[in-house]
Amino acid sequence: MKKLILMLGLVLSMLILQSSQSFAGIQSKDSTAVNDDIQFTEIGSAADSAANAVVKDSIKKDTVKAVAAAVKPAPVIQQTEQEKTLWQTFIQGLIGGFIAFLMPCIFPMVPLTVSYFTKKAGSRKKGIGQAIIYGISIIIIYVAFGLLITLLFGSAKLNELSSSGWFNFTFFILLIVFAISFFGAFEITLPSSFVNKIDQKADDTKGLGGIFFMAASLALVSFSCTGPIIGTLLVQASSKGEILAPAIGMFGFALALALPFTLSAIFPGFLSSMPKSGGWLNSVKVCLGFLELALALKFLSAADLVWHWEWFDREIFLVLWIVIFFLMGIYILGKIKFSHDSDVPYVSVPRLFFAILSFSFAMYLVPGLWGAPVNILSGIAPPLNTQDFILGGSSSGNSQGSSDFPATVKYNDVLHPPHGFNAFFDLDEGLAYAKKVNKPVLIDFTGHACVNCRKMEDKVWIDPQVGHLIKDEYVLIQLYVDERSVKMPPEKVHYSKILRTTTDDLGRWNGDFQATTYNSNSQPFYVLGGHDLVPLVAPQGAIFDAKEYAAYLQSGLDKFKASKK
Repeated sequence: MKKLILMLGLVLSMLILQSSQSFAGIQSKDSTAVNDDIQFTEIGSAADSAANAVVKDSIKKDTVKAVAAAVKPAPVIQQTEQEKTLWQTFIQGLIGGFIAFLMPCIFPMVPLTVSYFTKKAGSRKKGIGQAIIYGISIIIIYVAFGLLITLLFGSAKLNELSSSGWFNFTFFILLIVFAISFFGAFEITLPSSFVNKIDQKADDTKGLGGIFFMAASLALVSFSCTGPIIGTLLVQASSKGEILAPAIGMFGFALALALPFTLSAIFPGFLSSMPKSGGWLNSVKVCLGFLELALALKFLSAADLVWHWEWFDREIFLVLWIVIFFLMGIYILGKIKFSHDSDVPYVSVPRLFFAILSFSFAMYLVPGLWGAPVNILSGIAPPLNTQDFILGGSSSGNSQGSSDFPATVKYNDVLHPPHGFNAFFDLDEGLAYAKKVNKPVLIDFTGHACVNCRKMEDKVWIDPQVGHLIKDEYVLIQLYVDERSVKMPPEKVHYSKILRTTTDDLGRWNGDFQATTYNSNSQPFYVLGGHDLVPLVAPQGAIFDAKEYAAYLQSGLDKFKASKK
């Protein structure tokens, strides 16, 4: 029964990781904060003087000054979003740590480690103290590793990498390697000489130093199991743009990893109540390999969107996920066996429940092949506009405001609006159309690799009330901040003091416009503006409640209509 509860807890953790993009999703930060790494170039400095040789965007100057003066900061919203992001990162790290604890490299070491402390200390009280120090040492090691990632790259650089095609494709390959490792083809280990030195240091050093090196030995020896989990957690945490996110994620991970060791020393009954080691540990590892394989496809999809391959469509993604989870269900029932697996003479109750869950999830994805919304994969799966066939055609129908919408718009050869919507991808073109039809604009700062942007489109924009307001009452302008293939004309190229580069492509121009005009560089970021681009109401990030988002759209519309009276 204890093993059943443990396995079901693991299943629930996996589902939480998938639905919140917590285990391997590359997310763009959802807040109104400016990145900590953004630096302003002093006027008259060398950097600014060098920039004078670059053509300035004269059209942009007056607009930016007027709108920026009218934009009011929202410190309360900023603080709330930052706290929310860090709490999410901590919980994600906590879940990853508990999963790592169930790996074959760590779980069997608990009774050995606790027995070592008890015997070496000579008394139970001293053994408990050493176990607590051991747990604290584990936390210090992993948190230091998270801080090192931040110091090496910085939040702005990691956020930029997360929207890079090469970064996403590289991480896709990395997750495939991790999955193959979990399947038992090989083990990812650190150099044995390095591990042996740390282990020898733990034996030779006495006192607190020896305990610390014992914790370091655990981290190194268990790297073959924890490496893939740490890697996915760090990349996901780093891409949030928060400077402390990697350290917070590692703190949650280390806390979950250290807690069982400490509790086992303090409460001996806890150790005896834990399930015995066995073949089920390798089954957990292989199941995690299936999850790594499935989540790797998210990064391949992001690379496809950024590079405009246009072959990794939504239905291909769903077919692969269905096959992966169907095979995982067969594996759990013992019909597929890997090299390190034990024989399964009969199907236990935990395996049966886990198999039912895996098969059910695979069946849940099947309607998505014909265009049905798959909410649990919102932001992970490719957008609906990549699907070749949708049963019943466009579910959104024709909007009243789209009858005179241009047949073609600028950049629509590489950029496409969400399914059922009309959108402009050039600010000037969209603003001119808004003046023509006398409607306010909804400026959507978005990105190809932005998970929350796709989640908003898949879960919130399909709401009838929200869809009606966007399509019939607003002019939608989508400004992609990570679009690199579209080069800007010479008159649009200028030196960005915030980005510290020239706005030579559409993504950099849009990113500079967002940062300099609306004091934000996060996505999604929604601005409800009039024809002067001044916000009618305070700009917002992602709002996953459809009624709340509809109320936000309505408030902007009411302000626009009132200004016209």
